[in-house]
Amino acid sequence: MFKWANLFGKKNTENDIYSPDKSIRCVLELRAGQLFYSAYKNDKRIIKPSRLGFLICGETPLINDLKIIREQKKKHEETIELQWGEDRYINNNYNETSFYLSEEKEQKRIFTLRFRVFNNAIAFRYEIPPQPKFRQITIKDELTEFNVDLNTIAWKIPAYQPDRYEYNYEKTMVHQLKKSVHTPLTLKTPTGQYLAIHEAALYDYGSITLKLSQNNILKTDITPLSDGTKAHVLLPFQTPWRLIMVADSAIELTTNRTMYALNEAPIGDFSWVKTLKFIGIWWAMFVGEWTWAPGERHGATTEHAKEYIDAAVRLGISGLLIEGWNEGWEGDWLENGINNKFTVSTPDFDMDEVARYAKMHNIEIVGHHETVGFVDNYEKQLEEAYNYYAARGVHYIKTGYAGSMMMINGRREFHHSQVGVRHYQKTVELAAKKHICLDIHEPIKGTGIERTWPNLLSREGARGQEYEGGALSPSHACFLPYTRLLAGGMDYTSGILDLANSVKRMATTLSRQLAYFVTIYSGMQMAADRPFIYEQRFQEEFNFIRDVPTSFNTTIPLAGEVGEYYVVARQDRNSKDWYIGGVSDENGRNIHINLDFLEQGGVYEAMIYADAENAHYRENPFAIVKQTKHVGNSDSLNIFMAPGGGFAIKLKYKQN
Repeated sequence: MFKWANLFGKKNTENDIYSPDKSIRCVLELRAGQLFYSAYKNDKRIIKPSRLGFLICGETPLINDLKIIREQKKKHEETIELQWGEDRYINNNYNETSFYLSEEKEQKRIFTLRFRVFNNAIAFRYEIPPQPKFRQITIKDELTEFNVDLNTIAWKIPAYQPDRYEYNYEKTMVHQLKKSVHTPLTLKTPTGQYLAIHEAALYDYGSITLKLSQNNILKTDITPLSDGTKAHVLLPFQTPWRLIMVADSAIELTTNRTMYALNEAPIGDFSWVKTLKFIGIWWAMFVGEWTWAPGERHGATTEHAKEYIDAAVRLGISGLLIEGWNEGWEGDWLENGINNKFTVSTPDFDMDEVARYAKMHNIEIVGHHETVGFVDNYEKQLEEAYNYYAARGVHYIKTGYAGSMMMINGRREFHHSQVGVRHYQKTVELAAKKHICLDIHEPIKGTGIERTWPNLLSREGARGQEYEGGALSPSHACFLPYTRLLAGGMDYTSGILDLANSVKRMATTLSRQLAYFVTIYSGMQMAADRPFIYEQRFQEEFNFIRDVPTSFNTTIPLAGEVGEYYVVARQDRNSKDWYIGGVSDENGRNIHINLDFLEQGGVYEAMIYADAENAHYRENPFAIVKQTKHVGNSDSLNIFMAPGGGFAIKLKYKQN
């Protein structure tokens, strides 16, 4: 239902937009021809008046002498079904107001500001149509502000750094954010509300980062191009949605799915997309047994690939990742990435034979393209490289961009700039045409486009377990659900059970590694350790890893605080079974879990993997207690999590 209102070009107006349940109010103000917005949750102000607008190269700023020509209101109620993910159904209920604006002076440029207010979020974007005198613009700066109280707590990672998103999260205050930080940026206001500032539907534009302006207001800092501008756009154009997730608790924030609701439904038929669990010729290189480069200890040989395929069959795992199979890994591969060839295998690897053998055993090969950020080299080969895999029945590719910058059109560019975003999108769309699913490492952050492009099954985009051995603390996995994972699933490379390896000593307990398969979601989930570790040492623990689904029907967060601990329950999409996982920081803690989310009258067999009382992530990581008991929805469980520990539970439905 639409409602139109003519505001007669007023230069001073105030317009309220409420969420469907009236708990959130967003206010758009026109003050002497300049645009500001503010926001309230249950009458507590969470965003103070914040400026909106653009600086455009060669033009006067698009911020002054504005008037509202008209507004258009709309109510929307819808339930969205996602093809895969943490929840099968999400609500897309909001009240929308679109403000059509024009300048009174200068060129009388026009644009639309579209607001949507949900029960748990605020979103808005700029929409710029073709103008009377021009059809393209170069954006010098986006002036969008998020004027939160300077005493708000922030959990952040730095932007514009060589390792992209791969840094440890730090707790700080907003008044200390003098340098740019990535989104999602999670905040706790002095009045106790939790916010996460992010974006949705990022296409053909630089990724948003945030920093304090000269006026000490948190504002956008769009990732620039090498020429110093933010974006070159053809009109009509719309920015990504600027998204503010809102919650009363940290744990409530973790199931905010507004980002997906702000993306469009899938384009075309993606019924062929399937989530995947896989092992890999990967971790053996990290612990020094094999190498990516050819030689006596080369990992990606035909012989090793067949051995891993056989192991995948025995383990009941559906896929195998093979890294280091192609030419280009010799010498300093980080410097020599321009030499990578994506259709030429090393002499000791026969791709046709490996593909044939995998198909015979019903194992999916996960191909690998490490570009090292040399995008020019990759795009020259892109079509041929995807055809190469498609012709051999390879339906999954892990891509990588491990360089500190991208080389695009002969220039060094940030991964998160407009041209970087364009490249990642090009790979997703080409992969879809070839019926290939992607797991992108060193990616552009998730902004919910997986709803539109379901073949994008996973990303990295944070420190994963390759950083184990000293660069990961137990608290890291307790930050992720409240920060990085608000942007979608992550390939954390979980399930490394050889905890005491002298090369990669793990900051985790044994049961915590099982918990990761529940607490850190991924549509492509890797059981990252070497097969013999699972088969010879931890067969019972591996049963849990094998059984955990890669797509869920419902996710229910149970308890947690940012950076301290996280406990979550998820129901299998294809059965009545449930899985619970929990992780703790360097502190041990006892957790009480009510099972009232289980089916009324149902009987479940609970298979519990928990830390022993003397477990410790450094001193005694293998101490585990395994037990089985029958429970129902009136029961509860008391679970101990050791320092740096965790737990995992499978609740198998038995009867009603």
